[in-house]
Amino acid sequence: MATLDDFKKIELKVAEIISAEPHPNADRLFVLKIKIGEDLRQIVAGIRQYYTAEELPGKKIVVVANLEPAVIRGVESQGMLLAASDGTALAVVTPERAIASGGLVK
Repeated sequence: MATLDDFKKIELKVAEIISAEPHPNADRLFVLKIKIGEDLRQIVAGIRQYYTAEELPGKKIVVVANLEPAVIRGVESQGMLLAASDGTALAVVTPERAIASGGLVK
């Protein structure tokens, strides 16, 4: 079990997807360019079988902003998006109302 102190370390922020490209070494991954406030980053996300590259730009998502960067199949990922799945469908977590990129999720 995670403690409340563990959870407080996680920084969840609203990000805007700027672009989505297929990962060069994985059929199920996208390489997303995102904007968190004024900060531009790249994340790798396993959502390719649920979304097209054309429908993602402009979408607001929730990301773990303070996750240590990781290299996924040869591409650096500087964060992680949040998504929900019931085993058959997947949906990225998005704010219900218009929130500026960089907004803190509380």
